[in-house]
Amino acid sequence: MQVLKFGGSSVANAVNINKVVAIVQQALEKDRTVVVVSALGGVTDLLLQSGALAAAGDEQYKNVLQVIEQRHLEAVKALIPVSKQSSVLSWVKQRCNEIEDVCNGVFLLGELSARTKDRIAAFGELMSSHLIAARMSELGAVWKDSRELLLTDSNFGNAAVVRDITDHAIQQYFNSVNDQLFVVPGFIASNAQRQTSTLGRGGSDYTAAIFAAALDAKVLEIWTDVSGMMTADPRLVPHAKALPHISYQEAMELSHFGAKVIYPPTIQPVMKKDIPVWVKNTFEPEAYGTLIEREVSLNGNHIRGIASINKITLLSLEGGGMVGIPGFSKRLFEALASEQINVILITQGSSEHSICVGIEDALAEKAKQVIDETFRFEIQSGKVDPLVIEKELAVVALVGDNMKSHPGVSGKMFGAMGRNGVNVRAIAQGSSERNITSVVAASDVRKAINVLHEEFFETTYKQVNLFVAGTGNVGGKLIAQLQQQQQYLMDTLRLQLRVIGMANSRKMVFKEEGVDLNNWKEVLEAGEPMSLQGFVDQVRLRNLRNSVFVDVTANDEVAKVYDQLLSKSISVVACNKVACSSVYAYYRRLKDLAREFNASFLFETNVGAGLPVIGTLNDLKRTGDVVNRIEAVLSGTLNFVFNHYNGEKPFAEVVKQAQDEGYTEPDPRLDLSGTDVMRKIMILARESGEQLEMEDISNKSFMPASCMEGSVADFYKEMANQEAHFKSLFQEAAKEGKKLKFVASFDNGKASVGLQHIGPEHNLYHLYGKDNVVLFYTNRYPDQPMVIKGAGAGAEVTASGVFADILRAAH
Repeated sequence: MQVLKFGGSSVANAVNINKVVAIVQQALEKDRTVVVVSALGGVTDLLLQSGALAAAGDEQYKNVLQVIEQRHLEAVKALIPVSKQSSVLSWVKQRCNEIEDVCNGVFLLGELSARTKDRIAAFGELMSSHLIAARMSELGAVWKDSRELLLTDSNFGNAAVVRDITDHAIQQYFNSVNDQLFVVPGFIASNAQRQTSTLGRGGSDYTAAIFAAALDAKVLEIWTDVSGMMTADPRLVPHAKALPHISYQEAMELSHFGAKVIYPPTIQPVMKKDIPVWVKNTFEPEAYGTLIEREVSLNGNHIRGIASINKITLLSLEGGGMVGIPGFSKRLFEALASEQINVILITQGSSEHSICVGIEDALAEKAKQVIDETFRFEIQSGKVDPLVIEKELAVVALVGDNMKSHPGVSGKMFGAMGRNGVNVRAIAQGSSERNITSVVAASDVRKAINVLHEEFFETTYKQVNLFVAGTGNVGGKLIAQLQQQQQYLMDTLRLQLRVIGMANSRKMVFKEEGVDLNNWKEVLEAGEPMSLQGFVDQVRLRNLRNSVFVDVTANDEVAKVYDQLLSKSISVVACNKVACSSVYAYYRRLKDLAREFNASFLFETNVGAGLPVIGTLNDLKRTGDVVNRIEAVLSGTLNFVFNHYNGEKPFAEVVKQAQDEGYTEPDPRLDLSGTDVMRKIMILARESGEQLEMEDISNKSFMPASCMEGSVADFYKEMANQEAHFKSLFQEAAKEGKKLKFVASFDNGKASVGLQHIGPEHNLYHLYGKDNVVLFYTNRYPDQPMVIKGAGAGAEVTASGVFADILRAAH
C-alpha cells in the first residue's frame, strides 16, 4: 500500500487535476494506492469567509457561495465526460445547497460556533475528493468519506485523532475490499456523535500520515507546488537550495518553525512506523524532491535548513519576587493554557529573575489579560513588574541533526547577524541541540535569513550590496572599475558586488536585482528626482545584508548622513573628506558608531588618493607603535603646479592645466589656499590619536588674498594679474638651488602647512608630477622614516582607492 496526498494548489483547477491523474496512474502500476486530497485551492478560505459574513449579518455570503458553486460545477464539466456528468453535477449541487442552508442558519442566528465552522469548512474536501474520484473512475477509483474512518475528540477546529479506534477502522475497511485505488478527503473527520470535525489548517497532510501509518504503507508521498523542502524560504532567499534528504526530526523542526511545505503533526505517525515521506512537485514530477527518513547521511554541513515564524509577540515577566519562589512558571503556563494560548518559545534567566515566552501576535491582548489577572497580587505589591509586551517580532531558527556536539555553530550564527546589525531579542536552544532559535525584529527577518543562508550554505560567493552617491569624474571611474572587475571578483574572491542604488545631484535610482553597469547612465537618467534624505531612507528601509554606502562626492550634506547609516550597521566608504575633517566630535562619533554597530567606516582616499597612507598608519598604531612626527606633501595639485612652474609659463595657466587634467578639486582654490592640505594633515593627526581641530593648524598661505575672492573665473583673472608675485616665489627658491614644495607637518601635537624651499638632500625634493609623499617618524622609525610615495591625485587612482576600501568593507 502507498498513500499519495495532493494539496490545494495541486487540485486548484481542471488542468492541475489532470496532472494529478497522470501521477496517480503511474503510481498505481506499483501498488495499491490511497489518494488524499485537499479542497480546490482557495476554497476553504472562501467557505470560512462565507460563514463569517453570514454571522455578521452580511448577505454578501450568498455571492461567495455562488463563486464556490460555480468553480466546482466548471471543474466537473471540464473533467467528467458529458455522458457521466449528470450524477456528479447533481451530487455537487446537493452539497452546495447544504452549505447554503447552514449559512442561512448562521445568518439568522448571527452566531458561528466552532462546530458549525468545521461543518462549513469540510465541504471543500468533500466536493473536491468526490469529483476527483469521478475523474479517476476509469482507473477504478473508489470514493470513501474519511469521516467514517477517522474518530476525533470534540475540539472543533483542531481536533485530536483517537488513534487506536481510527487505526482499527481504517484497517478493517481496507481489508474488507479488494479495490486498488481509493480517493478520500483530507482535513475532515468526526467525533463520537458523528459530528464533523477538522484537524486544523494543513490537516490533509496529517490525514495522509494517519492512513499511511494505519496501513503500514511503503511510502507516503506529499505532492505540492514546490520541489521538496528547501534550505530556506525561496520567497525570501533567491539562492535557497533543495534538500534531497532530511531526517524526520529535522523535518519536524523546520515545519514547526514555519516551513510551509509540510504540516507539523504529519511526521509523528509515519516516524513511529519508519515509513519514508517523499515531498514531490505536482508540476515537476520528474524532480527528485525531498525524501524524509530516519537516518540521513551527512552532507558536510551541520545545518540542514533555516526557517522563520512571523507575527510573534514576546511576553516578559520579571521581578525580584520571583527569585527562589517555586511555582511561578507553572502558574504562567497554566494561565496561558486556560485560554488556549500556545507557547512557541521559552527562555529564562538563570537568576530566575525573569521568564520570557513567545506567542502569536493575535493572542497578545488575551495573554496580557489572563497573566495580569493571575499575578495581580504580585504586581500590585511590587514583587513582580507589570507584564512587558513586545510586538512586531519574528523567530528565526537554524535546524540540523548534526549541530549536536559541534561547537561554534551558535557563535557563527550570532556573529553573522551581529555584523549585519540584526539585534537578537531572545535566544532558545532545544535540549536535543537540533535547533537554535532567535527572536529578531520582524523588519530584520529577510536580512537575517539571507545572512545565515550565506554563512552556512552559500560557499560559492558572498553578496555585497552597494549604494553609490556621486557619479562625476571619480564616481564614473569607480563604476567602470566595478563593471570591469565583476567577473574577476566572483572567480577569485568569491564576491558578488551589486550596485543596488545610485545617485547624483539630480537623479537617484534603486534596482533590487542590481543596476546594469553596462548602461548605468541611461538607468540613472530615467530615475526619480534626487532627495538625499530619501536616498538614505531607501538604503535603511531595504535593510539588505552586507550593505555599503559609497560617498564619491565632495558634498557637505552627504557627509552629515553617515551617522544614520552606520547606526543601521551599513558600512560607509568615503572619498569625501568633509566628515573626517569636520569638528572632532562628529569624527569621533562616526568612529564610535562604526565600532558599536559592527560596520566599517573607511576613508583611505581622504589622504593620498589610492596610496595606502591611512591603512599603514592604522597598522602602525594597532601594532603598538607611536607616531611622533609626520612630514608630507599631500596635494597632488600643488606638487603638479610647482613641478611644472618655472616662471616661463604663467602660473594661472599651469593651475588651469592641473584642473583640466583632473588633479584639482572642483574649486581649485581649496587646493591652492592650503585648505585641502589642512584637512588631510588633520585627518592623519586624528588617526594618530591627536584631538585636533582646523583652527589648531597653522597655514602659511602663498596666495594673495585678492585671488581668493569672487568666482572661479575671477580667481584665474586675478592670478594672471599677480604673476609677478608667483615668479618671485620661484626665483627665491631657485637662487638657493631648491624647489618649492607645499609641506604639511605634524610634530608633538602641533600641525602646520605652508610653502617651503626644499633642498636636494631632503626626502621631499625628488617628488615629481602629481606625486604625494608621507614620512612617518615613529618609535620604530625614529631617524629613517617610513616613506609612502606615489601618485596622489587623479580620478583613476582615487577610484581604485575607493574600490579597495569597498573590498575591505566586504570582508
